[in-house]
Amino acid sequence: MARESTFVNMSVTLFAVCLIASAVLGGVYALTKEPIDAAQIAKINGAIGGVVPEFDNAPSAEMFTVEVDGKKSNVYPAKKGEEIVGYAIEASSSKGFGGNITLMVGFKPDGSLVKTSVISHAETPGLGAKIDDSQSHFVTQFEGKNPADPNFKLSVKKDGGDIDAITASTITSRAYCDVIENAYKAFCEANKNNVKADAEQPVEEVQEAANASEEAQN
Repeated sequence: MARESTFVNMSVTLFAVCLIASAVLGGVYALTKEPIDAAQIAKINGAIGGVVPEFDNAPSAEMFTVEVDGKKSNVYPAKKGEEIVGYAIEASSSKGFGGNITLMVGFKPDGSLVKTSVISHAETPGLGAKIDDSQSHFVTQFEGKNPADPNFKLSVKKDGGDIDAITASTITSRAYCDVIENAYKAFCEANKNNVKADAEQPVEEVQEAANASEEAQN
């Protein structure tokens, strides 16, 4: 009987401890969720502002999602008045050395790249993590390039492209190119009624160029 009583007491005590721990964790989550969400929103808005031309709307309030080749990307249209001046595309690739790399990629309405900004990654510090340096040659070399340009190949030079890879971080560099490729496809889908390349290419030709670029990488 004494043993049974001890077992019951232990069970009750364990249940109480678990209940208290759950309550504490729930409280911590409730207290930290709002600041974490606010920080993420601020990071997204900051990234948008850094990769597209000057705008006067609230792109995050007009965000929509497109899906191309089974990959979803968030699209943030930047406007001045009623005119679209650019798109910020939040896109990802799982091909990074440390896993997913997510970028905010800015495009002008003609499909040319404005800037890119890192949202998240898990690359090696001191190597692949150099993608965090927005002023580095690796990051800035994409600016002004248009994936629809037949004279530009969106892949690292080791793969026959035009992009200088980060030293000792070819995998990360390839993944960065892959994110931009995914973002460009999302841009074409989002902007298919407005895309005008330098030679006034129909959107079908622009999409074909994007597909050709992907095939070249493979």
